[in-house]
Amino acid sequence: MQVKIIGVPVDLGANRRGVDMGPSAIRYALLREKLVEIGHDVEDLGNIPAPERDSLTRRGGSLAYLPEILEVNELLAAKVGEALDAGGFPLILGGDHSISIGGIAGLANRVPSFGLLWFDAHGDFNTPETTTSGNVHGMPLAVAVGRGPGELVQCGGSGPKIAEEKVVIIGVRDLDPQERDLLRSSRVTVFTMQDVDERGMQAVVKEAVAIAGAGAEGLYVSFDVDVIDPLQAPGVGTAVPGGITYREAHLAMELVAQSGRFLALDMVEVNPILDCRNQTAELAVELIASALGKRIF
Repeated sequence: MQVKIIGVPVDLGANRRGVDMGPSAIRYALLREKLVEIGHDVEDLGNIPAPERDSLTRRGGSLAYLPEILEVNELLAAKVGEALDAGGFPLILGGDHSISIGGIAGLANRVPSFGLLWFDAHGDFNTPETTTSGNVHGMPLAVAVGRGPGELVQCGGSGPKIAEEKVVIIGVRDLDPQERDLLRSSRVTVFTMQDVDERGMQAVVKEAVAIAGAGAEGLYVSFDVDVIDPLQAPGVGTAVPGGITYREAHLAMELVAQSGRFLALDMVEVNPILDCRNQTAELAVELIASALGKRIF
């Protein structure tokens, strides 16, 4: 596989500082070297230019830094498209979860039908009408299916980027009340932590791949590290107790790899400021390696 690494050092979508350093922390944890070890050709395309919050005045009305977030995601969508045109596998490093808007848009411009697996403690399905914070990192999934602010929905091209029935959330355990109502009324499939506990990660991921991949050319995977229990992944901005375990996370990525239908991956919300000796970034690298084919035996 020709892996094209794209960093997006932006924290404008979040209310906690530090995730803009996530791409550097993941690279520092020997990402390139680990992927080369398992046989991939790796090209690091560098970082998407992203403004620093300290240099900005908050704009966007009720949504914080909306113009800047849109600009970054437009650039990312174009870069993902270029990577795909070159025969590469886009590996996107965040940055806060708002960057998935551009990652998904870039894939949608090249692949007419794909499924989306969304690993996250949160639903990220808020809209301008339901958000209590105005933070765009709580909206990217809603944007992808066409429910967000118009300018973000149009990012990288017109209209929604994926049908709701092709979207599966895994590991969610913290939803805003109105966000919960939106998800219940949608066609998105939601596997909560209760589902993972009761059914096991293997059954959940296999069903998720079957749902998202039905009639699709492949899968986009968005992995927010806060889906993992904060005891094992402390370096995140919005930690929620009771997440998936180290082995459950690896198993999920191994099963995605075994599906043979992997098109792109983003790994987001690593926050080195809140981490312990780069523990969370190192885990992110391990999970990326599992997703891209590393096996125990």
